[in-house]
Amino acid sequence: MPTEPQANEREPTGREKSGRDTSGRAPADTDPVLVTGAAGFIGFHVAARLLAQGRRVVGLDNLNDYYDPALKRARLAQLTPVAGFRFEAVDLADRAAVAALFARDRFPVVIHLAAQAGVRHSLNDPFAYLDANLAGFLAVLEGCRHHGCRHLLYASSSSVYGANTAVPFATGQNVDHPLSLYGATKKANELMAHAYSHLFGLPATGLRFFTVYGPWGRPDMAMWLFTEAIARGRPVRLFNHGRMRRDFTYVDDVVEAVVRLVDRPPAPNPSWSGEAPDPASSRAPWRIYNIGNNRPVAVPRVVDLIEQALGRAAIREMLPMQPGDVPETCADVDALTAAVGFRPATAIEDGVARFVAWWREHQGA
Repeated sequence: MPTEPQANEREPTGREKSGRDTSGRAPADTDPVLVTGAAGFIGFHVAARLLAQGRRVVGLDNLNDYYDPALKRARLAQLTPVAGFRFEAVDLADRAAVAALFARDRFPVVIHLAAQAGVRHSLNDPFAYLDANLAGFLAVLEGCRHHGCRHLLYASSSSVYGANTAVPFATGQNVDHPLSLYGATKKANELMAHAYSHLFGLPATGLRFFTVYGPWGRPDMAMWLFTEAIARGRPVRLFNHGRMRRDFTYVDDVVEAVVRLVDRPPAPNPSWSGEAPDPASSRAPWRIYNIGNNRPVAVPRVVDLIEQALGRAAIREMLPMQPGDVPETCADVDALTAAVGFRPATAIEDGVARFVAWWREHQGA
């Protein structure tokens, strides 16, 4: 099996059939990190943190119209003046453009956060998920394979847990029963990454995010939808008649976990056995982590906190469960704590107050 270079080693570029580099070029510390989806919610925050650490960042995004591209451009406007940042307007489905970018920059680290998001949207536009989440991810894997990437970190999702009901969700659980096409594509990403780790020795870390929220968040997610509805005097739609619990995770905590993992490429698990396979590790340099708050909150409690922050009462509309939804999510983050000493630090009360303050400023309210 291919072995993984240690974190302080430089893997040369150029590839043999094994997937190993032979050109002799060693990536310098100044080589840029590629962040795909850099105009998106999590990608923007990750890029900003890396720049604050003094790293160079190439941010890639196609600025699609799944939600208002003006918000994406506003995020980019925060990044573009920062020294060390370069933006590339590239669609991952454009194989030639992606291949050219990887060939030119030969990224030692790739943080792949671009995707077609949204559980419910996958019921209406499934082919968007094929193009972005499967074909786009394959283009990234090929770029990493051929151009000396030492660590690929990529976004997965709590949606992979699907029909699982044993909480907290742990990476050691089987995740073969997704309830949405979105969740299925994220599980497929984990499997695709494992194949490349096994075949080519590509160190790959999958990040299962749990209900991320915070400033510069997405307008299709609950925190923004609830805040806007209450502020505008419109009903807040509570599915499953309000009996929903989510592991709301503040974006700064998510970013802290990601940046701690950047320089910790996974090693093969020497105790992994095909007779009793661990779903979260492998004989290949491949690993899966949950990134969550480990403290699920009843969704009506979040509405209460937004009411307090806005000083307005919500109109609550109780609705049945939506297709693809699950009643509760909760992340077991013990493996992440053991790996990088991470524990989430932001209480829901503080996180909601910060988001609402940002939202009011952003809306000019």
